[in-house]
Amino acid sequence: MSASDLPLIDFTLNGTPAQALPGESVWQVAQRLGVAIPHLCHQPGLPTAGNCRACVVEVEGERVLAPSCCRFPRAGMAVRTDTPRVQRAQRTVLELLQADAPDTRRLKHDSELARWAERLHADGQRFPARGPSQRQRAAQGPDTSHPAMTVSLDACIQCTRCIRACRDVQGNDVLGLSLRGAQAQVVFDQGDPMGQSTCVACGECVQACPTGAIAPANGAYTRVAERQVDSVCPYCGVGCQLTYHVQGERIDRVEGRAGPANDGRLCVKGRFGFDYIHHPDRLTVPLVRRADAPKNPALLTQGPGGRTDMAAVRAQFREATWDEALALAAEGLMRVRDAQPAKGRGAAVAGFGSAKGTNEEAYLFQKLIRSAFHTHNVDHCTRLCHASSVAALMEGIGSGAVSNPLRDVAHAEFIFLIGANPAVNHPVGASWIKNAVKRGARLVLADPRRTELARHAWRTLTFQPGSDVALLNAMLYVILSEGLTDDAFIAERTQDYARLRDHILNGPEHGGEDWRPEAMAPICGIDAETIREVARAYATAPSSMILWGMGVSQHTHGTDNARCLIALAMVTGQIGRPGTGLHPLRGQNNVQGASDAGLIPMVLPDYQGVANASAREQAERLWGLPPGALDVQPGLTVVEIIDAAYDGQIRAMLIQGENPAMSDPDATHAREALARLEHLVVQDIFLTETAALADVVLPATAWPEKTGTVTNTDRTVQLGRKAVAAPGQARADAWITEQLAQRLGLPWAYGIAADGSGAEPDSGIGRVYEEMRALMPSIAGLSWRRLLQAGAVTHPVRSEDDPGQPIVFMDRFSTPSGKARLVPVGLREPAERPDAEYPLVLVTGRQLEHWHTGSMTRRSDVLDALEPAPTVSLHPATIERLGLQPGAWARITSRRGEAHVRVRADEGIQPHVAFMPFAYVEAAANLLTIAALDPVGKIAEVKYCAVRIAAHAPAGAA
Repeated sequence: MSASDLPLIDFTLNGTPAQALPGESVWQVAQRLGVAIPHLCHQPGLPTAGNCRACVVEVEGERVLAPSCCRFPRAGMAVRTDTPRVQRAQRTVLELLQADAPDTRRLKHDSELARWAERLHADGQRFPARGPSQRQRAAQGPDTSHPAMTVSLDACIQCTRCIRACRDVQGNDVLGLSLRGAQAQVVFDQGDPMGQSTCVACGECVQACPTGAIAPANGAYTRVAERQVDSVCPYCGVGCQLTYHVQGERIDRVEGRAGPANDGRLCVKGRFGFDYIHHPDRLTVPLVRRADAPKNPALLTQGPGGRTDMAAVRAQFREATWDEALALAAEGLMRVRDAQPAKGRGAAVAGFGSAKGTNEEAYLFQKLIRSAFHTHNVDHCTRLCHASSVAALMEGIGSGAVSNPLRDVAHAEFIFLIGANPAVNHPVGASWIKNAVKRGARLVLADPRRTELARHAWRTLTFQPGSDVALLNAMLYVILSEGLTDDAFIAERTQDYARLRDHILNGPEHGGEDWRPEAMAPICGIDAETIREVARAYATAPSSMILWGMGVSQHTHGTDNARCLIALAMVTGQIGRPGTGLHPLRGQNNVQGASDAGLIPMVLPDYQGVANASAREQAERLWGLPPGALDVQPGLTVVEIIDAAYDGQIRAMLIQGENPAMSDPDATHAREALARLEHLVVQDIFLTETAALADVVLPATAWPEKTGTVTNTDRTVQLGRKAVAAPGQARADAWITEQLAQRLGLPWAYGIAADGSGAEPDSGIGRVYEEMRALMPSIAGLSWRRLLQAGAVTHPVRSEDDPGQPIVFMDRFSTPSGKARLVPVGLREPAERPDAEYPLVLVTGRQLEHWHTGSMTRRSDVLDALEPAPTVSLHPATIERLGLQPGAWARITSRRGEAHVRVRADEGIQPHVAFMPFAYVEAAANLLTIAALDPVGKIAEVKYCAVRIAAHAPAGAA
């Protein structure tokens, strides 16, 4: 029974009949009824503290006043908020606080303390001046040790909102109270300066502080924003909603908004990583390669300390008008197309779209490549993150999307997190996991590295890199052999179960592996009894949820890994209910939406296979193409396109907002392939490493400079609105695509605005969206007008009155039979094992402060100040064995390249493993990685290759 089904509580508020919902406080009822009660320690969304007493009310028949934030109505209770006694007490609290604090408006223009004091006519001079402890704090001055935030403890009123925000909302446990009495104060860790503490700079404390005692370091709280614009975070796939506070055409600060994925929460990137759009490196005018400037990949690493010499790169180009640049871009693409009029995989033109842009941009991009060049050679970064997950999910359950939203962990009793580090990659998502654990859920963290969430885990499985299948099939063995299956679910909802059961339980009889935990323990490195314990807990929990990341997918056996996870959910019936299901955590802000829109070489929008004749015919009719224009064969994938460019089969490319010169495996090979292209057109916001090899560079808009939709990891379609104007002559990506299409002979007439605007019912972007949903049953009921009003709806949305379906597969799967397909898998070796020459395993990934290839985050002052240089993380024993020192330089070498990095000690890494982030051009991790592909998902094995590490001091390094 929900709270709304319980009887209401009748009482009176200021003599007027009122009703409270079960669990609703007096303050909440008053707020709902429009009765203002001052409050400082209380904030919706935080646990109630009741320590400031600014919200006291009078309850008839009681001797003392009661704090309304933690007092709950009883039937017949009479509550007054307007008596002289109440007003006198409230005013006295505010006057005492004012005596202990400076003029807080100088720190925060809308200080809640100052606002309530003014509203209640509190006399700030009534009580003596501040005590010695406050004077001492004022004399110490603010703590400015952190790049993002400033701490002024003399303005702290000890409401503890910051502590509760850190501890109970974000689950970071950095803030606390130290000392006692008049000496008590908020501290970071054990009293460290903020910049030297374990603070992860999520800024939840900043958003919670009522006085500005903790405030943005750029002074934004002292200024009144000229306007506020609601939008969506441009970073990871969680899809946090936010509000830009804008001064002129500059974003001054960012606040979290109560969106479905974040409920006001943000991470360091979302809150403080916005200033990249104002960086002087922004492209502001079209560029054309000079005739005397050959493409030189070596320029990408020739600057001081290994960073690209951007002055030398820019000298290769001259400025052009938009008309000239668009004409040259289109002419080069047509020249290559018409010189070799093959279509399909044999076409000489290919395109890389972007998961960092909007759904409309992704849709237009794939339509352009398919319509103008008659090929499906179009892909994007999902090929390098979750392609294997999507392949397995499409094969097994008929859909590549998540079954349950991330916040559904709130309903899970057991959470199995494998191959993912959400505390770094999806920090707000990690906060929901930490909240679930605090509620009582069991978290199992399975990863070759012991990461931050390990301290919240019930069990941590630090398995050997590349041994996912050994671990997961051993868990399946326990579940099948001990009868822990959901037989009714298996019979009604799955197929091929007998084959899977035989493979798992009788492997040796067929010449296969022995999947008993005792046999797999030496391979995966987890003892047999722990495997059994975890498998039993997963199978028997009332609700178990699986979340995974690129540690599962970025392997040559990535599809097999995901097949095992699907089998675990299916044989136990842990799907189709709240708190259950399968959730691959999406890495970029619009990987889900770009995939939905058809930016994949083997499918049209909504995952309609290119071999599906009716899907091709529908697209041809809608796009005005002649019958048969769309090829029946899938196109090439990202790595295959790069290989074909190297071999001269792909001779021209259009790249929108992607940076394969940094993101693709074996980057030296990728850069050489891009340089060999006869014609390369790049549209981006910076002169990236890829743009440095282009023939034509088209300046595009950043996320806050345009309007459009994105779809997050939960399948929620959200509207992002333009907040500021783009610099110089930069134009919206969708406008650029439409202009290119027209010059390539396509009769497009959407009327897309060049300046990125479009939040109107009849806008050009709205027309693109409406065409897109005509091809996509998943959003058929979600009109542009509805999105403009609602802002966020989770697909599938089948009809105009469908509210959206956050949880899917409750009755059937999306396969033709409606049943899930179970696929047995065997062990598959990584493509490159360590040996005597290259004895360590390299694992690559992201850092909390940086994202993707660093083109955005390394141009954010705060983010780059927090993590300014590339590192390799090693176990302390490994550092000692190799004769290295933490903080010293080392050279890391693979069979494909080398990089120079600082050494970082990390006890969470196994002694034979090294971890390296891939956001640094001066030490690009993908110079080292291998381009070996999963045979099904065609994803590269960037999570495993062999390296050696030795001490080294690069020339010119500090």
